[in-house]
Amino acid sequence: MKKSFLSILIFCSLVSFAGNPQAVKFVDPYIGTGDHGHVFLGAHVPFGAVQTGPTNYVKGWDWCSGYHYSDSILTGFAQTHLSGTGIGDLGDVLIMPYTGDIKTFPGTIKEPLSGYATLYKHSDETVRAGYYAINLRAYGVKAELTATERVAFHKYTFPESKESRIAIDLGHGIGWDRPTETFIRKVDALTYTGYRFSTGWANDQRLYFAIKLSKAADAVLFLDNQKKADVTSLKSERAVSILSFTTTKNEAVFVKAGISPVSEENALANIEAEISAKSFEAVAAEAEQKWNTELSRIRIKSDNTKDLRTFYTAMYHAFTAPVIFNDHNGDYRGTDKKVYRNAGFTNYSVFSLWDTYRAAHPLYTLVQPERVPDMIKSMLAIYQQQGKLPIWALMGCETDCMVGYSAVPVVADAIFKHFEGIDTELAFEAMKASATRDDYGMKYMKQMGFIPADKEKESVSKALEYAVSDWCIAQLAQKLGKKEDFEYFSKRAKAYQEYYDKATGFLRPKLASGQFKSPFNPLESIHGEGDYTEGNAWQYAWLIPQDVEGMIKLYGGEKRFVQKLDSLFVIQGEMGAQASPDISGLIGQYAHGNEPSHHIAYLYAYAGQQWKTAEKVRYIMDIMYHDQPAGLSGNEDCGQMSAWYVLSAMGFYPVNPAAGCFVFGSPLFEEMTLTLPDSKSFKITAKNNSPKNIYIQSVKLNGKKYAHSFITYREIVKGGTLEFVMGEKPNKKFGSKLKNRPESGVY
Repeated sequence: MKKSFLSILIFCSLVSFAGNPQAVKFVDPYIGTGDHGHVFLGAHVPFGAVQTGPTNYVKGWDWCSGYHYSDSILTGFAQTHLSGTGIGDLGDVLIMPYTGDIKTFPGTIKEPLSGYATLYKHSDETVRAGYYAINLRAYGVKAELTATERVAFHKYTFPESKESRIAIDLGHGIGWDRPTETFIRKVDALTYTGYRFSTGWANDQRLYFAIKLSKAADAVLFLDNQKKADVTSLKSERAVSILSFTTTKNEAVFVKAGISPVSEENALANIEAEISAKSFEAVAAEAEQKWNTELSRIRIKSDNTKDLRTFYTAMYHAFTAPVIFNDHNGDYRGTDKKVYRNAGFTNYSVFSLWDTYRAAHPLYTLVQPERVPDMIKSMLAIYQQQGKLPIWALMGCETDCMVGYSAVPVVADAIFKHFEGIDTELAFEAMKASATRDDYGMKYMKQMGFIPADKEKESVSKALEYAVSDWCIAQLAQKLGKKEDFEYFSKRAKAYQEYYDKATGFLRPKLASGQFKSPFNPLESIHGEGDYTEGNAWQYAWLIPQDVEGMIKLYGGEKRFVQKLDSLFVIQGEMGAQASPDISGLIGQYAHGNEPSHHIAYLYAYAGQQWKTAEKVRYIMDIMYHDQPAGLSGNEDCGQMSAWYVLSAMGFYPVNPAAGCFVFGSPLFEEMTLTLPDSKSFKITAKNNSPKNIYIQSVKLNGKKYAHSFITYREIVKGGTLEFVMGEKPNKKFGSKLKNRPESGVY
């Protein structure tokens, strides 16, 4: 009896704790810093331009964010980072406190401790949302970091020393980054400003900075490519400044580092606008509260703390990018390198669209609706500046990374969902211009209706991604009464049919002669040089989310379609030595660690077998996501990997990301409540839910029986209650009727 009573008390306390509005307490920034997650670790606020945190030497692909959990050497604290990308860049304005003899650079990979870089242990670190701290034991210094949207706030607690130092290093970056021109000047005893121009993945990044100190340095050393320069300002390829101080025991020196895409003056103004005279503790508390406010848009009732940690950290990752890319006064620098003054909207950058169009942006329409119009305006502004919508926008640069023009589904989805303030005619113009270029195989698409494999690399993936976006253009054309455009892009949306080889049952590369390319191995993948982008024919067989009915027909009807889909999750085989490491998180040939697979488990619902979707989705949530550093099965990719989990845990996912239709999977928690605009909410409950009871038995929407295996965006944002009843055995009748299945159209 006593044990039972105690168990009840513990259970109730956990439920109460889980229901507490302090959702931020469940965030563990270490999740995803191990294995291939590539996530950023450090201090930032939701969608903040500044992401300040520890930086290691880049020792390979898994250091794309600048930090990996396996490492033990710190080179300093950079003010900008990327999170979850497959390419490394940024790492701007490296700042490092230390004590002892003057050291003018971190060190080298061959001699890692030859400069001011130092060893550390994770037990020396403290990490939470909006705050990072580390004890640099070799120097007797405690470093603490927090941030606002555009300003990093550093607190360095020094020992008693006449040799306390702060290095400001403009020469080092992350990954592909290389400085082209850097500049630093001493404005007064407490103020330093400058800029860092660099090339890399972002081929012409221009970052301006300002640093405000709480204590004047006793001496300042400027270094021009490691050579002493007797100046108070320095322009160099790799400018470095070493500030020296006399400090008393436990004396704190504060460093405010503001950044700007426009000017040193704006960087200074950002500091004044966002921090001014606030204390470090106040800014850290505000950062944590900003995270709590955003994360509390979804409130959960559950006693499973591991799942809560995984879920809220996933939200945290999904709200890391895109990042604000303007100054507090509204100024920003466009992709044309012109300065746009007080643009009238919040400009964003770091759009990893090949990844995020699938789930992250549809998630934002539910839980970040006030940001959506400005994200779209940012994309349309980029179109006006460079003649096409962004492909992979990085800090005012177009990287042209990955295949497709994947801003199109994002823009279309926002229009179809009636977000206000979007110029629809401009949007259509931008979409059409992006889809009718001559580069990246589009010339052949216009001339031949397909992209020949002997003319263009990754031809199948390009054509399939183009077809997804072309469907969106066709739907918007129809909405705007543009009949000719509707017919043209509707035809292009079915270009996947050109690649279907009935003999093999796959979408197969096709030559300019009209013949299929031989030899053909559906398991093989050749990174960057093959016919499929970061995947093989098995994985790309399903990239037709805009016309699932057509795909089912192509594959011989529902029975054969389901058999082929079943096979995907069990077939074994080698992809070859040249396959991309991005193809990870494998279940058979299903690759959850890479984005083209993300919608696949939800396709069963279109063939009337929603129970198989529930089975697969719950399994993926269980084995591919954990509350540990190696908790992600692949690159986070600027929020997409985590957005899949957030939506799937809610019980649904957008197979077609621009259709406004969310297909049911298997809800993870017993109760979740989404905060919606206009004081509305949408509650999702799952009765009898458990690790075994993964199958939907029945559904009610606002108290009424609901037989569909999907729900629409419009139904969700009205507010109300979605009630699932779960069970251990599948209810194979649920969602099986044709009228209850999702359809390929805009809802």
